[in-house]
Amino acid sequence: MNIFKKMYQDYFGYKLNETQDIEEAQLINNLTDYRGGVEYIIRDPAEASAVSQEIKDWTMRKGFTIIKHIITNKGRQGYFYFRLGDDPGQESQQIQGYFAQKPELKHFRFNVKSTKPKSVISKRKFKI
Repeated sequence: MNIFKKMYQDYFGYKLNETQDIEEAQLINNLTDYRGGVEYIIRDPAEASAVSQEIKDWTMRKGFTIIKHIITNKGRQGYFYFRLGDDPGQESQQIQGYFAQKPELKHFRFNVKSTKPKSVISKRKFKI
């Protein structure tokens, strides 16, 4: 192994594969999973309101309509629900690109939270 590549690997902590290329990150969000909802986790809960305001400003500039926005009590988790437009594929690419480049976010995923409560089937007691 070249001494410069070894120094680079040691300094940045990247593992080089057999072809001596840096391995790319795997995206866990498939573009087809987007149905309008995005959940995210923030690294520092003190920045929750500032980060959510930045996301709101960006989505307004891009023409997205926010239907629902929730931040948990601790401020660590958040949720946006956007109105789907004409091309959900393009929207999901834009949203994934923006959320992925924000250093304040630890994780995010496409997920629509259900607003309907789950129905509970009650068991009836029959007398014989």
